[in-house]
Amino acid sequence: MTEKFVSAAELMGQVLGADGYPFIVIEHPISSASTEVLQARARDAAAQVAHHVVRAAG
Repeated sequence: MTEKFVSAAELMGQVLGADGYPFIVIEHPISSASTEVLQARARDAAAQVAHHVVRAAG
């Protein structure tokens, strides 16, 4: 999700009983970002996912 929606996602997590659930955040906006920018954000997001998975498995 983009950084603009973090507070909404955190609230939704609380309401659904998943307070503190980790999620990946990328820069906002995505609709006007170039392909190159989106690819860079996707690489950053993938690195964040890998970090969370490794930490959870550890």
